Amino acid sequence: MKRIFTFAVLLSIAAASQAQEMLSLQRCRELALRNNRQLKVSRMTVDVAENTHKAAKTKYLPRIDALAGYEHFSREISLLNSNQKGTLANLGTNTAGQLGSQIGQSITSLAQQGIISPQAAQQLGQVLGNMTTPLAQAGDNIGRTISDAFRSDTRNVYAGGIIVSQPIYMGGAIKAANDMAAIGEQVAHNSIDLKQQNVLYAVDNAYWLAVSLKKKETLAIRYRDLAQKLDNDVRKMIREGVATRADGLKVDVAVNTADLQIARIQSGVSLAKMALCELCGLDLDGSISLSDEGDADLSPAPSASADSPYITPSDSTALNELRPELRLLQNAIDMSRQNTKLVRSLYRPHVLLTGGYSVSNPNLFNGFQQKFTDLWNIGITVQVPIWNWGEGRYKVRATKTATSIAQMELEDARKKVELEVEQNRFRLRDANRQLATAHKNMAAAEENLRCADLGFKEGVMTVTDVMAAQTAWQTARMAIIDAEIAVRLAQTGLQKALGGL
Repeated sequence: MKRIFTFAVLLSIAAASQAQEMLSLQRCRELALRNNRQLKVSRMTVDVAENTHKAAKTKYLPRIDALAGYEHFSREISLLNSNQKGTLANLGTNTAGQLGSQIGQSITSLAQQGIISPQAAQQLGQVLGNMTTPLAQAGDNIGRTISDAFRSDTRNVYAGGIIVSQPIYMGGAIKAANDMAAIGEQVAHNSIDLKQQNVLYAVDNAYWLAVSLKKKETLAIRYRDLAQKLDNDVRKMIREGVATRADGLKVDVAVNTADLQIARIQSGVSLAKMALCELCGLDLDGSISLSDEGDADLSPAPSASADSPYITPSDSTALNELRPELRLLQNAIDMSRQNTKLVRSLYRPHVLLTGGYSVSNPNLFNGFQQKFTDLWNIGITVQVPIWNWGEGRYKVRATKTATSIAQMELEDARKKVELEVEQNRFRLRDANRQLATAHKNMAAAEENLRCADLGFKEGVMTVTDVMAAQTAWQTARMAIIDAEIAVRLAQTGLQKALGGL
């Protein structure tokens, strides 16, 4: 039982330490890049684009297909008509009858001419009759055999084969499709870079917002402590009769206002940290600590330079390479150019080498045979478009216009990016000036508060003077916090504008 209790205590301590994990800005960025769902989807999109590119490369290689089939027909093909079949079936009867009639006429003629006697003619006729019947039957059998040999018996047809095709020239369609697949792969990678920059930018803004509110909470607590100390001093002075009840009420109002301000800021801190947790993929309990949320001033961080006021040609070229938005627009231009080549290829000659091996039953290679017989073939197919009423020309013009539109959009986006860079440089310079001014004002506010406290203790200053000095001190300190956060946000904005996130 004791071991179980000890184990439970250790688990609770570990959970508490994990809940209060100190997160730096870099750690938040790493968590966001690792846990963001949209980035995971984009990485899967890259896998799709890579496999699509690999599939496009296979168009250069021969393609092999296998075919097999069976068909049953209600009637068979007949090469002989009904009259021809009837003639072949009675071939012997018709031939023997005609032959017997001719021989009978010859025997009768010989008997009439006295060459043979009537008795001899009668005997020859009997012999001829005995020979005609077997000959007729034999002839009929031969005719039926010939008729059966011409039967196709195509009611049940079996066929199978292997077809091989090798593109030789397809008008440039295969190369254009491969180039488009390669550009699609670049688009997927550039989309990841764009989403990564957007995620990092959102994390930086959420981080510094949470830091700002936490610092303001600490400042509000310090201001409330000053007001409470003044309230205690005024209560003592009221008891001694050197201060009025109105002075005490003024200080009470200041203390209550400070408490209300603390409650509001604490709610804002919780919401800001919850938003940061959502971006980082953490639990939405807001129980995290940030490394920069202490009361001390923020240390200066290295960032993109704000000294150069204008974009140089080299900067413009670097922007094209660093900003994923510009790279995506360049991909759109390249894709449109390849689309023009693909459309043009549809109206060019196509040459295809073909070959195959097939078997069929029945077959006609040795008469009609009810068995499988194989056959191989090889050939070349050429397709040449001759006239299409200008369809190809119109489609090519349309794709070229689409390319011009994409180029104009890229140029417009480049100008907007240059403007964004200059605006963020101006913001950074202005934020640095405000921070320097805020530090000067803070020094004056601290001296003013010291003089007001000293004058109040010596009785030469009123409660209102001390409260005004405290308010001025709080305002000056809050101005420093706002200026520090403004500098960090301006640095982040400039890095994003320059493609450095």
